[in-house]
Amino acid sequence: AEDARRGIVNNLREEKRRMNSTPDDQTQPSKRQRADDGQAITLYAPPEENVDQNVDAGLRTSSLADPTMKLSGHKGSVYCIAYDPQGDLLCSGSFDTTCLLWKAGGNCENVAVLSGHKNAILDCRFTNDSEKVIAASADNNLGVFDVATGERLKRFMGHSSIVNAVDVSSEASPALAVSASDDCTVKLWDARVRGETGSLEDEYQITAVAYSNDGNSVYSGGIDNVITMWDLRKMSKSMGMKGHTDTITSLSINPKGTHILSNSMDGTIRSWDIRPFIEDNKKRHHKTFVGGTHNSEKGLLNCSWNSDGTMVTGGSADRVVHIWDELSAEELYVLPGHAGCVNSVVFHPKENVVASASSDKSIYVGELS
Repeated sequence: AEDARRGIVNNLREEKRRMNSTPDDQTQPSKRQRADDGQAITLYAPPEENVDQNVDAGLRTSSLADPTMKLSGHKGSVYCIAYDPQGDLLCSGSFDTTCLLWKAGGNCENVAVLSGHKNAILDCRFTNDSEKVIAASADNNLGVFDVATGERLKRFMGHSSIVNAVDVSSEASPALAVSASDDCTVKLWDARVRGETGSLEDEYQITAVAYSNDGNSVYSGGIDNVITMWDLRKMSKSMGMKGHTDTITSLSINPKGTHILSNSMDGTIRSWDIRPFIEDNKKRHHKTFVGGTHNSEKGLLNCSWNSDGTMVTGGSADRVVHIWDELSAEELYVLPGHAGCVNSVVFHPKENVVASASSDKSIYVGELS
């Protein structure tokens, strides 16, 4: 009798399951069903078609943990910022005499403190092999730091006044660097030898410098408002580009090596054609980007290109990050957030990300939508 009762109960369960089942249930089972023994079974349910999976999460375009991140750690104004060529690390230099190394992705953790200078860090660059950082300081020296250990490997000593800027070549040896100083000289350095390897003397203080991609030329700018090209094979001036009406604060060569960008205290950022042969050699001024400002602080505000040369940016005293389209010279982005003068803005070499450093002691890293 007991066996017969169990059989009837099982038959009723089976009949009830058949009545409730449909073809759709068989092709797309529900996410959770209950077996006859009472245990829950989790089944796979494919996602619905035509549903945007990024609606809730938001469309992300970088490796950052959040679309915009604020990095704090410096105890003074942050004057310079640079990405390494691989896009893995970010270096910032400050009035507090230190450089900080940050991871460029994720939560942007601080991974090292580069110390040893006795005055403010005014400029910094990664070597083109991403293994070292070169920092220019107001203590008249440049420091070469190992990225892996954070230790200072070498000091470039030779300037007799504040070192305003430093640059490296993107294609020449990673041991080579060039610096500009208030002692009216541009000096050439090689980390493999002791002392400077060359010195280019000008009449006025030099506040900006750029190393050509091939390593054969150096461009300098200063309080004479002129961009000077130096031929390193002859160690002499080969060209001057006039147009700015106030001190040039930064120079940057585009990835292709055909144009140079300049920021000036006259409130403009300009691009110049530096190809060897152009139709009218006197008309090297290419475009002017308007929107950024300078103020009474007279800071050495930077300028830079993105990785493919289609956008330009630069520091600005109005506490805003300005980004322009290179082709049309129109302003694409106006990014607020800083509480002080924006001293330096750079693009990530591989992602659609921009980083900015300010006198408010902070750094912002954010995605461009």
